[in-house]
Amino acid sequence: MTEQHDELLEIVRELMREHAPQAAETISRGSPAWKSQEILAIVSHSKTHLTLAFTHGAEFDDPHGLLEGIGKNTRHVKLKLSREVPRAALGDYIRQAADRDRA
Repeated sequence: MTEQHDELLEIVRELMREHAPQAAETISRGSPAWKSQEILAIVSHSKTHLTLAFTHGAEFDDPHGLLEGIGKNTRHVKLKLSREVPRAALGDYIRQAADRDRA
């Protein structure tokens, strides 16, 4: 991972601690992930960005219009620059993942 990826990952970690404090960081399929009852979110990286994928993101309300993906369950957000991270939107998605996990 690049330095930019490291900065993005640290922002995701901060947001997860703030909005889903019950979720423990773990490694799933070789990538950082957060798990409570089940995996809430997982991060993967490419040359140009990090992808934050939500296991049940297809069930989320998305007033921010940032979730991508067409599968049955998972939705993701691509993160490219730390100064452009949509913190409020990600916090909302993380809370939805945590609320779903508790239900």
